[in-house]
Amino acid sequence: MPSCPECENDLDLKIDDVEEGDVVACDECGTEYEVVGTQPLELTRVGDELDEDDDEYAEEEEEEEE
Repeated sequence: MPSCPECENDLDLKIDDVEEGDVVACDECGTEYEVVGTQPLELTRVGDELDEDDDEYAEEEEEEEE
């Protein structure tokens, strides 16, 4: 059974019942994860892609200032 990277609580998931694109939440801390792969199971924290975009935008601004 997979565990939550945030609080290490077991995620109540049945791997056969999830598909790519499903969003699951940790019952303990409430963190949401999107299923990005099923064989093997891969989860990504919902909202992380926004943070990456913000980081890229900030890096581009810094390069333009130089």
